Amino acid sequence: MDGHARGSRRETPRDVVRFYLLDHRTPVGKAIDIALLALNLLFVGLFVAETYPLSAAVQSALWSVEAAVSVVFLAEYLLRLYGARDRTAELFNVYSFVDLLAILPTLAVLALPVSSVAANIGFLRAIRVVRVLRFYRFTRDEEFFFGTVSVGTLRVMKLLLTVLTIFFVAAGMFYSFEHRVNPAVGTFGDAFYFVVVALSTVGFGDIVPVTEAGRWVTVAAILAGVILIPWQASKIVKEWGHRDKVNVTCQNCGLAYHDADASHCKSCGHVIYQEYDSRE
Repeated sequence: MDGHARGSRRETPRDVVRFYLLDHRTPVGKAIDIALLALNLLFVGLFVAETYPLSAAVQSALWSVEAAVSVVFLAEYLLRLYGARDRTAELFNVYSFVDLLAILPTLAVLALPVSSVAANIGFLRAIRVVRVLRFYRFTRDEEFFFGTVSVGTLRVMKLLLTVLTIFFVAAGMFYSFEHRVNPAVGTFGDAFYFVVVALSTVGFGDIVPVTEAGRWVTVAAILAGVILIPWQASKIVKEWGHRDKVNVTCQNCGLAYHDADASHCKSCGHVIYQEYDSRE
């Protein structure tokens, strides 16, 4: 929706909120995207930093930052629900679920500032590492990086993101289950090292899971790597194999990828009328 189209009808506050949360082109939309990307990186980075030995003053400062970022994410979550055309669909959207799941433990500690409660919920705060799944929202289409990324490059980025997501989520969950009882897992770095070694099938054996939950996290991470990584890689291979074609699907037989100058499907002859940018 450009400025002309938006100005051609009367807009409600919901329209404005929805537009700027989805927009990648206007200065405001770009600023929101960049800010959310930075806050996502910061939020995950805070979890990693808090697993290392830190002074009380630094821990307090990190907690304050985490709480502030969580409040911002809560505001974004509520605004997305408010601006959504279908609020039920938005509520059950996987990205919305991840958003809420990642910040609920921190918000619970804020709402219930009792030491015993905070100690119990503190374990659950480790699940905020699932926030890395949120980065997929930013790569959902070619508008990522404000339309400057090609489809092929976007596919490669998604593959790398898939690998990093599996590593980070598995390492975060493995750390949360193991660090209290496993002397070999003292920091997130130890957990991340174990996950990389396990998923790469090297298996040095210097770190092994000692809890039942830790073992299941390891199994789930390996299965996810076996399933998701080849699936993403196959998309890249398919895209490169058709890099001289246009990704248009025939409505009659379903054949995708046709020659750039094709107006009829080469399989069934159905008219597809490919349209081209006059600047090309």
